[in-house]
Amino acid sequence: MLFIRKFEEISKHDVGIAGGKGASLGEMTQAGIPVPPGFVILSGAFEQFLEETDVGVEVDAILRTVDHQKMHTVEDASEKIHALIVNAEMPKDIEEEIWAATPQPPYQGAFRHPPDKGERGGFPVAVRSSATAEDSSAAAWAGQLDSFLNTTEETLIENVKKCWASLFTPRAIFYRFEKGLHEQKISVAVVVQQMIQSEVSGISFSVHPVTQDRNQLIIEAGIGLGEAIVSGQITPDSYVVEKTGWKILDKNVNEQKKAIFVIPAEAGIQSEGMDPRIREDDNPNRWFPLGPEGSQQKLSDQEILELSKLVVNIENHYGFPVDVEWAREGGKFYVVQSRPITTLNPA
Repeated sequence: MLFIRKFEEISKHDVGIAGGKGASLGEMTQAGIPVPPGFVILSGAFEQFLEETDVGVEVDAILRTVDHQKMHTVEDASEKIHALIVNAEMPKDIEEEIWAATPQPPYQGAFRHPPDKGERGGFPVAVRSSATAEDSSAAAWAGQLDSFLNTTEETLIENVKKCWASLFTPRAIFYRFEKGLHEQKISVAVVVQQMIQSEVSGISFSVHPVTQDRNQLIIEAGIGLGEAIVSGQITPDSYVVEKTGWKILDKNVNEQKKAIFVIPAEAGIQSEGMDPRIREDDNPNRWFPLGPEGSQQKLSDQEILELSKLVVNIENHYGFPVDVEWAREGGKFYVVQSRPITTLNPA
């Protein structure tokens, strides 16, 4: 395939074509770390898209009209470029490769294209932007670009184009000019990854971020999808573990009254005992009230130690402290993302 690489075919050296996020997921997969399966639509696909559709010429012309000190020019350019990219037809050669790479359980073979209505295969998937820049500053773009969770076969191609278009959001255009990157070649890869419907999820820091004790790691855990923790709407459990002796030093178990789970659209919305707030039609994530399980320890002691060893393995592989997003589905832990911790004092 010209435009696609599976995680197994990507390493940390591929930031230039897979972006920071794609390279990290590939590196962890190659290292034997349990990462949900997926692939990267390489930055070359975006560049081919711009060339085949002639959108690239129009984008360059629009960017030349930007004066980043005048926000209305940034917003106007962003709106025009977004419409150009999203409304352009995906070249057939790129689209066919995307469908051929999209897995179906048990992650073997390929989708028939177009997929039969209702044939969900490996869906839903997460579709995430993964920026690349010539100066390897791809990580600096992490907060500028878009991601689309719970993507179905109906929205996959559209969401890939939206990820490409997010390279030109007002925020990203302003950042490009503010950092002097507007003369530099900047492209974007797209990560397509199997969604984990987590029973429990959370974050772990391989070095305690408060005490900065490098022999301690901390795990935060909550029931359901990690969105609940990230949004600050629940207080997760926290567990502190000694790394050399694998000893649990501290456990703070917090009551969780509600959790987010994915409810397929075809399941309807009239589930008994459901939180009364109704989701938007395009967002299958729903809040549910929790019973007694919300007051219990979210991970068993055995699971805390199992996850701790996995986090330390990631730290040892990279050779620096890491911030890990994790999820547990079917009793198995998965690593969704790993980043270096940049807020620590020098060792």
